[in-house]
Amino acid sequence: MAQSQIVKGVVSSGSDGEPLPGVTVLLKGTSTGTVTDLDGNYSVNVGGTTDPVLVYSFIGFVKKETVVGGRSVLDVSLDEDVTALDEVVVVGYGVQQKKLVTGATGQVKGDKLTNLSSTDALNAMQGQVAGVNIAATSGQPGESMKVTIRGVGTIGNSGPLYIVDGIQTGDISYLNNSDIASIDVLKDAASAAIYGSQAANGVVLITTKTGKAGKAQWTFDSYYGIQEPANQIRMLNSQEYATIMNEAAINSGKVPYFSSDSIANMGSGTDWIDEMIYNNAITQNYALGVSGGNETSTYSMSGAYTGQEGIIGGPDVSSYERFSFRVNSDHKFFKDIVTVGQHLTFSYMKKNGISVGNQYNNSMRAAYNTSPFLPMYDDNGDYLNNSTSSMYQGQAWDPWFPGESNPYASMMLNNQNDNNNQKMLGDFYVEIEPIEGLKLRSRFGYDYYASEDRSYSPEYELSIYAQRTYDAASQSMSKGLALTWDNTLSYDFEVGEHAVTVMGGTYAWINNGTWMSVSNSGLTISDLDHAYIDNTTNTDLTRLSYGGAPNDEDKLQSYFGRLSYAYKDKYLLNATFRADGSSKFAKENRWGYFPSVSAGWVLSGENFWSPVENVVSFMKLRASWGQVGNQNIDAFQFLAPVDIGQANYYFGSADFDAAGNSVGAYPSRLSNTNLKWEVSEQMDFGFDAYLLDTRLEVNLDWYKKTTKDWLLVKPVYATAGADAPFFNGGNVTNQGLELALIWSDQIGEVNYFISANGAKNKNEVSEVPTDDGIVHGLTNMLYDNATEFYRRAESGYPIGYFWGYETGGVFQNEGDVTAHTNSEGQIIQPNAKPGDLIYKDLNDDGKIDDADKDMVGDPNPDFTYSLSLGFDYKGFDFSVLAYGVAGNQIVQSYRNHANGYSNYTKAILDRWHGEGTSNSTPRVTESNVNYQFSDVFVQNGDFLRLNNITLGYDFAKLIDNPAIGKLRLYASVLNAYTFTAYDGMDPEVGYGLENGSSGVDLGYYPRPRTYLLGLNFNF
Repeated sequence: MAQSQIVKGVVSSGSDGEPLPGVTVLLKGTSTGTVTDLDGNYSVNVGGTTDPVLVYSFIGFVKKETVVGGRSVLDVSLDEDVTALDEVVVVGYGVQQKKLVTGATGQVKGDKLTNLSSTDALNAMQGQVAGVNIAATSGQPGESMKVTIRGVGTIGNSGPLYIVDGIQTGDISYLNNSDIASIDVLKDAASAAIYGSQAANGVVLITTKTGKAGKAQWTFDSYYGIQEPANQIRMLNSQEYATIMNEAAINSGKVPYFSSDSIANMGSGTDWIDEMIYNNAITQNYALGVSGGNETSTYSMSGAYTGQEGIIGGPDVSSYERFSFRVNSDHKFFKDIVTVGQHLTFSYMKKNGISVGNQYNNSMRAAYNTSPFLPMYDDNGDYLNNSTSSMYQGQAWDPWFPGESNPYASMMLNNQNDNNNQKMLGDFYVEIEPIEGLKLRSRFGYDYYASEDRSYSPEYELSIYAQRTYDAASQSMSKGLALTWDNTLSYDFEVGEHAVTVMGGTYAWINNGTWMSVSNSGLTISDLDHAYIDNTTNTDLTRLSYGGAPNDEDKLQSYFGRLSYAYKDKYLLNATFRADGSSKFAKENRWGYFPSVSAGWVLSGENFWSPVENVVSFMKLRASWGQVGNQNIDAFQFLAPVDIGQANYYFGSADFDAAGNSVGAYPSRLSNTNLKWEVSEQMDFGFDAYLLDTRLEVNLDWYKKTTKDWLLVKPVYATAGADAPFFNGGNVTNQGLELALIWSDQIGEVNYFISANGAKNKNEVSEVPTDDGIVHGLTNMLYDNATEFYRRAESGYPIGYFWGYETGGVFQNEGDVTAHTNSEGQIIQPNAKPGDLIYKDLNDDGKIDDADKDMVGDPNPDFTYSLSLGFDYKGFDFSVLAYGVAGNQIVQSYRNHANGYSNYTKAILDRWHGEGTSNSTPRVTESNVNYQFSDVFVQNGDFLRLNNITLGYDFAKLIDNPAIGKLRLYASVLNAYTFTAYDGMDPEVGYGLENGSSGVDLGYYPRPRTYLLGLNFNF
C-alpha cells in the first residue's frame, strides 16, 4: 500500500499577492491532482512518488513546476502570462500594444535598471537600446551622461527631450532606479513628432511606478560597494624624467642638466597620479517602497538614499549624495467614470567635485604635468611651497622648476565647496470617461528646481604662479519653476474589424526663475564651515562681487493630434500633427508645424504566411516619415537687448569729478527676426519578428535623418560693436542600421537568455553657410598657444572631426630629410632633424602649412553594440552585460608641450633616440617642434567593456513563508574589464570642449571599477 504524503498550500498572484481560485494542481506524470478553492487553498496527496513535482496551471498565468522535496506546506505564486506582443509601450500621450507599434521605439523595464546597481538611470541604460549611444562626460560622481540618439544632429545642444510621467524636464539624474517602472525611447520622427518642437534629438519617456489593487507590497533594494580605478596611467619617475630632460636639452643644443651619478642616486620621486587617486571609495544605495490599494484607490510610495565617493581626491572634494521621496496615487469615482491622480517626486542632491574641464580647469591635468622631483610636504608637514626657501629633509628647498606646484594641494585647496540642488517634479490630473472609449484628460504639471552653492578659497602659496593672497567666500542661489497644462480628448472605438483611436490636445508651458550670487573676502573664521558672506569683513570693493537677476521667461503653446487605425490587427496606420508656438522666435516665425505618418503590415496575419508560421510566428513590416523640431537656444535670441551700466560716459568738468559720470546704454547683441526652428526630417523602414515559438525576437531598422537650419551663432567682425546673433544654416545627415536580437529559452529548470544589439551610423555635414564653409573649433585647448585641432562642422565631414597634419613616420637620418620632397624635387622639411616627424605635403606645394591639414580622426563611433547573457536555476541567477563602440578616435593630450619641463607618460620611453629606435614617437626636445597637432595625438577609441557581472541567489526559495516574495542577495562587479588598445585611463571619453566637440582626453576623470554586494527584499 502506497505511503501517504499530503502537501497543502496557497496559490497567489505574483503581481499583487492575491489568492487565485481555480488553479489546477497536478502531480507531474500522473492524473492525481486538485483545484484551488476560493481562497487559493489546495491539498494533494503526492505519496508513492519518487521526487514528486507539482505542476500549477491557470489561464492567463505562466505554468509553474515545483519540486516538493520533504515539505508538507508549499505556497507558490504564479506570474501573469503577458506575451511580448501583448505588452504595452509608452508613446506620446498614451500607450500602445507592442504588436501595433509602427514607429521605431525601444523599451527598458525598471527591474532591469535596478538590477544593474548604478547611481542613475542613464548609466544603467547604456547598451540597452540599439541606436542610443550613452557616454560618460566624466567618471566623477554626479556628472552628466552624453546621450545621442541616431547620431549627432546639431552642433548645438544634441541631447534628447526627457518626459517623466508626462512632464517635460531637463534631466533625470534626480530619479532613483527603484522608482522607475519603464523607460521608452522614441527614436524616429514618427514616434517623436507628437512632441514637435523639442523632439529633433529623440525623446526619452520615463514612467515611475504606480500601485495595484491588493494588499500592501513592500520592497527594499540596497547595495554597498567599494570603487577603484580600472586602469592607471604611469608617469616617468625621477630617474626616467631626468634622463629625458637631459636628452631634450642635448637635442635642443644645450648641455645636460644631470650627471649620470646624480641620476643613479635619485629615488623614484613623487607619483602624482598615484597621489591623486583615492582607493576604496564607497558607493551605496538604499530604497524602501510600498504599494497597494483597492479597486477604487491605489498608491505607490518610496524613499531612497544614494551616495558615491570619488576615486580622485576622495569624498572631501569629490562626492555625490541624493535623498529622494516619491508618492504616486490614483482614485476612481462614480463607477470608474472619473479618475483623479497625482505623481510627485522630490530629490535633494549634494554634489561636490574637482575641476574636470579644459586644460585651464582640470585637476588631473596638473598631475600629468608636474615633475616627480617636487615633494608633497615640507619638513613641517605642510604642502611644500615651490617658490620660497622651504625646508625639505633638513635643507633649504632648491626648486627644479619654480613655475610648477603641488597638484594635489591645488586640488584640495581650490575645490572646497558645499553645493546642493533640490528638485520637485509631478502633476495632478483628472480623467473623465463618460462612455466607454471616450476619455477627457486634463493635467497640471510642475517642475520646481533650486540650487544653493557655497565655496571657500583659502589664502595659500604653492609656487610663483599658484597662490592666493587673501581668502574668499562665495554664495549663490537660484531657483526656477516650469509649469505645464495639457488637455487631451481621445476616443477608442471599433467598427467591425476596424479599430480607430482619435486623439487631440493642447499644451501650454512656461518657465522662469531668478538667481543671485555674491563673493567677498576677509573671513572672521577662515574655513569652509564658516564660508558665509555674513562672516566676511572686507570693505575693499575690488574684492567684492555680486549680482542677481531674473531668468528670461520661456513659453510654449502647442496643439496636437493623432489618428491610429488598425484593420484586423494586420494593416496599421498612424498619423500625428503638432503645431508649436515659441517665445524664442519673432512673431512672424514663432510657429512651427511638425507632421508624421507611419504604417505597418503584419505579414504573419495573412493566409499566405501559414507555411512558415511554425518558424516565424510573427512578422511586421514598418515604414515612417516625419519632421520634428529643435529650439535649444536661450530665450529672446531674435532681439537686440539693451545693456545698461556697462557703457558709462563722462560729461563733467575738467577735473573729472564723479558728478559728471553718466550711465549709458547700448545694444549688446545684433538682432535677427528671421530666426526660426531647426528641423529634423527622418525616414525609417524596419521589421519586427518572432521566430522559433517566440524564443527569438528580431528588430531591424534602416533610417535616414537630415537635420537642417541649425541654430548657429553668426560670425561677425569686432567692428560690429555687439555680440553676434543667432541665425539658421547648416545641414547634417545621419544614416544607419539598427539590429536587436533576443533569444530566451528553458532547458529543464534552467531559464536563460542571450541578447545582442548593434547600430551603424554615418554622420556627414552637407552644408555650412559661413564665408569659408566651416564652423571653427577653439584654440589654446591642447596646450598653451595650441592651434585649432577640431572643426565643429565642415561640408563633407562628420561633426566635430579632428583636423591636423598626417604623418609618415620619423626621419631616421639626414638622408631621409633630403629625400622627403614633392613632385618637383623640393625638400619639404629642410629644417628637420633626424628623429623629427615626417609631415605629409598633401597639396604637393613643397611646404607644410594649414593647406596640408585634413581629417585625422572622427570622435563619432561608426558602430555601437551590446551583448548580454544570463540564466536562473533554482533560485540562482547570473548575468553579464557588455557594451562597446568601434570606429571612433580620441585625441589625447596630457602634456603641456609649451612647457619643456612638463612630465611625460612612460610611453615616451619608446621615443626615437637613434636610427631605427622608433618610427612613430619622435625625439624629445625642449620645444614643441614635433607636437603641432597631427595624427600623433590621435588614437583609436574602440573598446568592449564588461559593464556588469552579477551572481545572485533568492533565499525565498528556501524559506517556507508566503509573506516573503523575494530575498535575493547578489554580488556584482561594475566596469569589470575593458578590451581596448587605447592607452589612457578610460576609452569612454564623452567629454568635449563645447557643443559639436567630443572625444577629447586632456586628463580625463576615469569611470571606477566597483565591487558591491546587494539585497532585493520583497514582502
